[in-house]
Amino acid sequence: MKNITYEKLSVIQRKLLDAAEKAMKTAYNPYSHFMVGAALLSQDGKTFTGSNVENAGYSATICAERSAIVSANAKGIRVFDKVAIIAKGETFDTKDVTSPCGVCRQMLFELSQISGKDLEVIMSSTKKDKIIISTIKELLPLGFGPKDLGIDVKKFR
Repeated sequence: MKNITYEKLSVIQRKLLDAAEKAMKTAYNPYSHFMVGAALLSQDGKTFTGSNVENAGYSATICAERSAIVSANAKGIRVFDKVAIIAKGETFDTKDVTSPCGVCRQMLFELSQISGKDLEVIMSSTKKDKIIISTIKELLPLGFGPKDLGIDVKKFR
Protein backbone atom coordinates (compact mmCIF):
# COMPACT_ATOMS: atom_id res chain seq x y z
CA MET A 1 0.00 0.00 0.00
CA LYS A 2 1.15 3.51 -0.62
CA ASN A 3 -0.05 6.94 0.43
CA ILE A 4 -0.28 9.39 -2.45
CA THR A 5 -1.66 12.86 -3.15
CA TYR A 6 -4.40 13.58 -5.66
CA GLU A 7 -1.93 15.59 -7.77
CA LYS A 8 0.42 12.60 -8.04
CA LEU A 9 -2.29 10.24 -9.28
CA SER A 10 -2.15 9.48 -12.99
CA VAL A 11 -4.73 11.16 -15.22
CA ILE A 12 -6.61 7.86 -15.44
CA GLN A 13 -6.59 7.42 -11.64
CA ARG A 14 -7.86 11.00 -11.11
CA LYS A 15 -10.66 10.53 -13.65
CA LEU A 16 -11.67 7.28 -11.96
CA LEU A 17 -11.70 8.86 -8.49
CA ASP A 18 -13.68 11.84 -9.83
CA ALA A 19 -16.22 9.43 -11.39
CA ALA A 20 -16.56 7.68 -8.01
CA GLU A 21 -17.13 11.05 -6.35
CA LYS A 22 -19.88 11.88 -8.85
CA ALA A 23 -21.51 8.48 -8.29
CA MET A 24 -21.34 9.00 -4.52
CA LYS A 25 -23.90 11.80 -4.87
CA THR A 26 -26.52 9.32 -6.14
CA ALA A 27 -26.45 7.17 -2.98
CA TYR A 28 -29.77 6.09 -1.49
CA ASN A 29 -28.86 6.18 2.19
CA PRO A 30 -31.87 6.95 4.43
CA TYR A 31 -30.55 4.80 7.31
CA SER A 32 -26.81 5.33 7.61
CA HIS A 33 -26.73 8.76 5.94
CA PHE A 34 -23.33 7.67 4.59
CA MET A 35 -22.75 8.08 0.85
CA VAL A 36 -20.27 5.86 -0.97
CA GLY A 37 -19.30 5.98 -4.62
CA ALA A 38 -17.21 3.53 -6.61
CA ALA A 39 -15.89 3.52 -10.15
CA LEU A 40 -14.47 0.46 -11.90
CA LEU A 41 -12.15 0.77 -14.91
CA SER A 42 -12.38 -2.11 -17.34
CA GLN A 43 -9.29 -3.29 -19.18
CA ASP A 44 -10.75 -1.85 -22.38
CA GLY A 45 -11.01 1.63 -20.80
CA LYS A 46 -14.72 1.77 -19.90
CA THR A 47 -15.81 3.16 -16.54
CA PHE A 48 -18.69 1.69 -14.53
CA THR A 49 -19.93 3.52 -11.47
CA GLY A 50 -22.08 2.60 -8.52
CA SER A 51 -23.33 4.04 -5.26
CA ASN A 52 -24.63 2.43 -2.11
CA VAL A 53 -28.32 1.53 -2.02
CA GLU A 54 -29.73 0.89 1.44
CA ASN A 55 -32.84 -1.02 2.38
CA ALA A 56 -35.02 -1.26 5.49
CA GLY A 57 -34.14 -4.97 5.48
CA TYR A 58 -30.49 -4.09 6.16
CA SER A 59 -29.05 -7.29 4.72
CA ALA A 60 -30.52 -6.31 1.33
CA THR A 61 -28.32 -3.20 1.22
CA ILE A 62 -25.77 -3.13 -1.62
CA CYS A 63 -22.46 -1.31 -1.40
CA ALA A 64 -21.17 1.04 -4.09
CA GLU A 65 -18.45 -1.37 -5.21
CA ARG A 66 -20.93 -4.20 -5.75
CA SER A 67 -23.34 -1.79 -7.42
CA ALA A 68 -20.63 -0.93 -9.98
CA ILE A 69 -19.76 -4.62 -10.45
CA VAL A 70 -23.41 -5.52 -11.10
CA SER A 71 -23.78 -2.60 -13.52
CA ALA A 72 -20.75 -3.75 -15.52
CA ASN A 73 -21.84 -7.39 -15.41
CA ALA A 74 -25.23 -6.42 -16.88
CA LYS A 75 -23.28 -5.15 -19.90
CA GLY A 76 -21.17 -8.31 -20.09
CA ILE A 77 -17.98 -6.65 -18.75
CA ARG A 78 -16.01 -8.59 -16.13
CA VAL A 79 -12.36 -7.72 -16.78
CA PHE A 80 -10.99 -4.75 -14.84
CA ASP A 81 -7.80 -2.91 -13.93
CA LYS A 82 -8.78 -0.53 -11.14
CA VAL A 83 -11.49 0.56 -8.73
CA ALA A 84 -11.78 3.89 -6.89
CA ILE A 85 -13.77 4.40 -3.69
CA ILE A 86 -14.77 7.61 -1.92
CA ALA A 87 -17.36 8.40 0.76
CA LYS A 88 -19.01 11.21 2.72
CA GLY A 89 -21.24 11.42 5.74
CA GLU A 90 -24.42 13.47 5.74
CA THR A 91 -22.94 16.01 8.14
CA PHE A 92 -19.21 15.29 7.86
CA ASP A 93 -16.41 14.60 5.45
CA THR A 94 -14.36 11.46 5.99
CA LYS A 95 -10.91 12.20 7.36
CA ASP A 96 -9.56 8.75 6.52
CA VAL A 97 -9.92 6.76 3.33
CA THR A 98 -12.94 4.51 2.91
CA SER A 99 -11.97 0.95 2.10
CA PRO A 100 -14.15 -1.88 0.76
CA CYS A 101 -16.07 -3.96 3.29
CA GLY A 102 -15.37 -7.68 3.54
CA VAL A 103 -18.10 -8.71 1.09
CA CYS A 104 -16.89 -6.17 -1.47
CA ARG A 105 -13.30 -7.33 -1.01
CA GLN A 106 -14.45 -10.85 -1.82
CA MET A 107 -16.30 -9.74 -4.96
CA LEU A 108 -13.34 -7.60 -6.07
CA PHE A 109 -11.00 -10.54 -5.44
CA GLU A 110 -13.13 -12.72 -7.71
CA LEU A 111 -13.03 -9.99 -10.39
CA SER A 112 -9.25 -9.93 -10.09
CA GLN A 113 -9.12 -13.67 -10.77
CA ILE A 114 -11.43 -13.29 -13.77
CA SER A 115 -9.33 -10.32 -14.96
CA GLY A 116 -6.09 -12.26 -14.57
CA LYS A 117 -4.43 -9.45 -12.61
CA ASP A 118 -4.26 -8.03 -9.12
CA LEU A 119 -6.88 -5.26 -9.15
CA GLU A 120 -5.63 -1.81 -8.10
CA VAL A 121 -7.79 -0.23 -5.35
CA ILE A 122 -7.74 3.56 -4.98
CA MET A 123 -9.25 4.65 -1.66
CA SER A 124 -9.85 8.30 -0.79
CA SER A 125 -11.08 10.62 1.93
CA THR A 126 -13.95 12.93 0.95
CA LYS A 127 -11.73 15.92 0.18
CA LYS A 128 -9.19 13.74 -1.64
CA ASP A 129 -6.51 14.95 0.77
CA LYS A 130 -5.74 11.41 1.90
CA ILE A 131 -5.45 8.68 -0.72
CA ILE A 132 -4.13 5.15 -0.41
CA ILE A 133 -3.47 2.88 -3.36
CA SER A 134 -3.47 -0.82 -2.67
CA THR A 135 -4.22 -4.04 -4.46
CA ILE A 136 -7.05 -6.40 -3.70
CA LYS A 137 -4.56 -9.09 -2.68
CA GLU A 138 -3.13 -6.70 -0.07
CA LEU A 139 -6.65 -6.01 1.22
CA LEU A 140 -7.66 -9.68 1.18
CA PRO A 141 -4.54 -11.75 1.78
CA LEU A 142 -4.96 -15.47 1.19
CA GLY A 143 -8.28 -14.76 -0.54
CA PHE A 144 -10.45 -17.63 -1.75
CA GLY A 145 -11.82 -17.48 -5.26
CA PRO A 146 -12.92 -19.51 -8.27
CA LYS A 147 -9.40 -20.74 -9.00
CA ASP A 148 -9.36 -22.41 -5.56
CA LEU A 149 -12.41 -24.40 -6.69
CA GLY A 150 -10.75 -25.40 -9.96
CA ILE A 151 -13.02 -23.10 -11.99
CA ASP A 152 -11.70 -21.97 -15.38
CA VAL A 153 -12.76 -18.32 -15.41
CA LYS A 154 -11.60 -17.63 -18.99
CA LYS A 155 -15.08 -18.21 -20.40
CA PHE A 156 -16.40 -15.39 -18.17
CA ARG A 157 -14.01 -12.75 -19.52
